Amino acid sequence: MRRLTSILLLLLACIWHTAAQDRGKREFRGAWLHTVYQEQYARQSTAENKAYLCEQLDKLKAAGVNAVLFQVRPSADAFYASELEPWSRFLTGTAGKAPEPAWDPLEFIVAEAHKRGMELHAWMNPYRVTTSKNERLPRGHLALREPERFVNYADGKKYFQPGLPENREFIARVTGDIVRRYDVDAIHFDDYFYPYPVAGADFPDKELWSRTGGKLSRADWRRLNVDLLIEQVSDTIRAIKPWVRFGISPFGIWRNKKSDPRGSDTNGLENYDSLYADVLLWAEKGWIDYLLPQLYWTMDNKAAAYRVLVPWWNEMTPEGCHLYIGQDVERTMNAGELDPKLELMRQGERVRGLCWWPGYSVTKNSGGVHEVLCSERLHGRPALVPEYERLSDKAPERPREVRRDGKFLRWNTQRPKGRAEDAVRFAVYRSGEESSGPLVLTGEHYCELPGPGKYFVTSVSRTNIESGASETVLIK
Repeated sequence: MRRLTSILLLLLACIWHTAAQDRGKREFRGAWLHTVYQEQYARQSTAENKAYLCEQLDKLKAAGVNAVLFQVRPSADAFYASELEPWSRFLTGTAGKAPEPAWDPLEFIVAEAHKRGMELHAWMNPYRVTTSKNERLPRGHLALREPERFVNYADGKKYFQPGLPENREFIARVTGDIVRRYDVDAIHFDDYFYPYPVAGADFPDKELWSRTGGKLSRADWRRLNVDLLIEQVSDTIRAIKPWVRFGISPFGIWRNKKSDPRGSDTNGLENYDSLYADVLLWAEKGWIDYLLPQLYWTMDNKAAAYRVLVPWWNEMTPEGCHLYIGQDVERTMNAGELDPKLELMRQGERVRGLCWWPGYSVTKNSGGVHEVLCSERLHGRPALVPEYERLSDKAPERPREVRRDGKFLRWNTQRPKGRAEDAVRFAVYRSGEESSGPLVLTGEHYCELPGPGKYFVTSVSRTNIESGASETVLIK
């Protein structure tokens, strides 16, 4: 019996060690790059904006980031060429004005991120139309053509009326247009559904609810409206490109325990009751592929402690839905909590990674964060994004004809054919160091030689399934 127990303990230790190694090799490391209120884009020329985005990507990649969440629809407008919505004023300074010289920021950043072996998630705000009561919409905007579909709330900001089916149809249509025309890896919504409540102001939908809500309470009717949008957007994405993910980054509290026995031991604003976003339902239904709660608080915040919320989300996120943790750069670095926050996060069995808010603070090295992340101790080696086997578990073809070419290592694969199993990224390993992860992660069919040693290359599919290893090449 004693010998059997020892064998079992040894097996468990081996399993744990393998799992820990795999988690080091695979971790979502995202960064949000917002465009709303970011006036630098409008101040800069096309050439300067391109150089600026490349600089952001280079610095983020050096810090270990493997997925960029770029805001392409800040408020019913576009950081891309759209026939459905106008060019964003945050891009050109004037809503509806095209950039000169002409360029397409989404097309550009998708291509540049992919060259660097990084994912690009197109970040959209579903309902917001204006960011202030004095904002003037450009001629031809949908809100001017069909004003009955929109409402003004509290301080005069304009929103799509979530209770109208034609608005859900339009938002899904905008989403489908992006998925169809751009090689994005995911569609991303953040925490803005029904607007954050303003004291003394009632969101103007009472008349519509009385006509269409049936026996539902007003709160349940509002939640149903958002549920229907999420389901329709999810169905739209799946019908066009089944490998493109749909992720939600909710406010960090679903419900407090005093409101629901399933809730967290917190005392703050609730997604479910204030924003009418039942994010756990969406995950349970399989409408979304990842949850990225914004856990921006300090470890022991009185109302919403990070120490409490990470284990809660780890427990409540359904199997099959990935869980990443949103980290606030400034608060984390100011409190000196980077190490304990990452340690607690990585203890969660279902936690697959993290995302930095805002990405610009990482690239500016706020509080020394970029320097620390670049260190071998944290993100010294690239990590693969965890696999989305639920969307497709087909492995890509392995690289062939791996060879030295001067100062470069090169290989071949077939060109992508619009399939989930296309080889779209490549990982370069040094033989004997596989458990530490790849030395290089790239979207190109080459990389600079990492130095002497034996090397092999693997392909990575659109759902992050890894191929078998190529033949080994000896570099002296």
